[in-house]
Amino acid sequence: MNRRRALSAALALTAGTVLLSACGKGEAAPLDGAPGGGAKTKINTSPDQHRIHVQKVPDIAARVPARVRARGTLQFGLSTGSNPPLGFYATDDRTLIGVERDLATLIADTLGLEPHFQALSWENLFVGLDSGKLDGVLSNVTVTEERKEKYDFATYRLDELAMEARKGSHWKVRGAADVAGKRIAVSSGTNQEKILVDWSKENEKAGRKPVDIRYYQNTSDYYLALQSGRIDAYFGPNPTSAYHVATAGQTEIVGTFSGGGDQVQGKIAATTKKGNGLVEPYAAALQHVIDNGAYKKVLARWGLTNEAVKKSEINPRGLPRTAS
Repeated sequence: MNRRRALSAALALTAGTVLLSACGKGEAAPLDGAPGGGAKTKINTSPDQHRIHVQKVPDIAARVPARVRARGTLQFGLSTGSNPPLGFYATDDRTLIGVERDLATLIADTLGLEPHFQALSWENLFVGLDSGKLDGVLSNVTVTEERKEKYDFATYRLDELAMEARKGSHWKVRGAADVAGKRIAVSSGTNQEKILVDWSKENEKAGRKPVDIRYYQNTSDYYLALQSGRIDAYFGPNPTSAYHVATAGQTEIVGTFSGGGDQVQGKIAATTKKGNGLVEPYAAALQHVIDNGAYKKVLARWGLTNEAVKKSEINPRGLPRTAS
């Protein structure tokens, strides 16, 4: 099974129809249900993306280190292509598309450099940064205090989590009491798992039922369990849930939360090797496209305007260290 068929099959299981393949030869698929997405956003899954571009800004471009300006390119690392709308393969099974590539393109445009993209596994994105083979990573990387020791960050989205339930559930989740006794699926080792575990403990201390936490191996397993009623909700990244809600049409988001929980608002950032001189021009480029509206257009075309930031921050407060 090729990459795109594997992704389509996983998502299609819950809707009884091939969600991404429904775009056929690349015609735009309706995106009606994404929070913050506005009225009837369309998703184009063809390799011809008609991406939003901006002009070079000379005074920002001049801040790029001379060695990179002389080379004329930026080497960006992106996720491996199985996570719409962040990064996934177009209908040709080869072209990587998604919001992360679009935003990286805006950065490169502003800096007057040609972007080159590599689709890599999560661990190899950081290997690429450490070795200097990558100039930056845009792959839903959350700023954390631990990561700030080795990397510099220029923020571009809020890190939001979503509680996804069956459509028509008439259920709103705002905190621990709303999930007492509920069967909720979550991925192991994630921020959302920690939040859910903390909520479960809080419920027990208050004399309420703990959360019945469930774990599955694959995305398709979570959504099959949700559709069949074996779980009440899936707690995962907001972009993935927003995309699934919009394309499948059988679920809804019943609550959104910061990836940092109550301690700090999590933020997603362009990530680069610490001290290599690129974080400041990245932040300036991002602020330029935020101010001129191109950034908002990119988020809107992927249904993620609810994750917009007003300012690109360099190395802001990150998620705290976990106790060892």
